[in-house]
Amino acid sequence: MRWMFLISMKPDSLPIPTDQGPNWKGIGYLVSIVSVFFLGAIAWPKPEDPEWHLPVLIAGMAASILGMGFRYLAHRKQQAEIKKTKAEARSS
Repeated sequence: MRWMFLISMKPDSLPIPTDQGPNWKGIGYLVSIVSVFFLGAIAWPKPEDPEWHLPVLIAGMAASILGMGFRYLAHRKQQAEIKKTKAEARSS
């Protein structure tokens, strides 16, 4: 009786989970974000520094972190497109 169900199933119809290991790109971006905070702590303006140093430092740190976030999102989008294209190629 089981064979009736097996006949209708395609060999590639069941997803097989694979361990792709750690997301090194994501880990790299997290390390870069942490380093921004360390470098920002070292560069933090002293009381005798001009007033404009603090907002410029904060803006630079925020821009760096935002840029890394955008690059990571672009990476995730690209990976999703590759996965979709592979799935479409397998189904045709």
